[in-house]
Amino acid sequence: MPRRPLLRIVSALTFSPTPTRSARLSDVHLNIPPPAKGKEYLVQGSYDYYHYNQDSFNDDGWGCAYRSLQTIQSWYQKANLTTQPIQNHLEIQKFLYALGQKPKNFVGSKEWIGSIEIQTILRGYMGIVSKIEHVQKGNQMADHVSVLIDHFERQGTPIMIGGGQLAYTLLGVHVNQDTGRVMYLILDPHYVGKEDLQVIHKKGWCGWKDGSLFKDKYFYNLCLPQAHNPSASGV
Repeated sequence: MPRRPLLRIVSALTFSPTPTRSARLSDVHLNIPPPAKGKEYLVQGSYDYYHYNQDSFNDDGWGCAYRSLQTIQSWYQKANLTTQPIQNHLEIQKFLYALGQKPKNFVGSKEWIGSIEIQTILRGYMGIVSKIEHVQKGNQMADHVSVLIDHFERQGTPIMIGGGQLAYTLLGVHVNQDTGRVMYLILDPHYVGKEDLQVIHKKGWCGWKDGSLFKDKYFYNLCLPQAHNPSASGV
């Protein structure tokens, strides 16, 4: 079984019961050119970009995996593969507590979640099966590129990457067929700012990253949601 990413609990939060909904950008990777000659394998379909501090809720420093999960949930909504609403942070925490996955003091905390929790929520809340791909060290990420290519070709859903106390959303991979170099199309949930596509592209909050993004001292768990599977609920 894959190891669980590092988690922490800090001070409790005050959650708004009816948070203000932010306007969101969709499909922000479109029109980003490939990084070099070669072949790219990309997310299929549409999604919304969820990131820090949306919905008038400050989750800066701990909510990146929650935002990646929300981006994934939006993909299923837009594909008409679920009727379930996208969960906010408190709803995610309550759901994990109700399943017995977390203690009571997890609800309303700033505790991080990881790929295993996201797999659990997608299955229990939306009936979505996910696979976990375990990468022992950051410099081994490229060794798993065939799994990522197969996922984007067959499933086409965004992938959540968790490791080193950070989470990212993976929208695609690019392989230079001459050099073998692998690049990763990252949608970064750590962005704090307005829904400004020009800024997001210019500053690299959605863009191609090389393997140095993944650090050798950390292991990584990738959550690969399946688009085509029997659903237990929400579809």
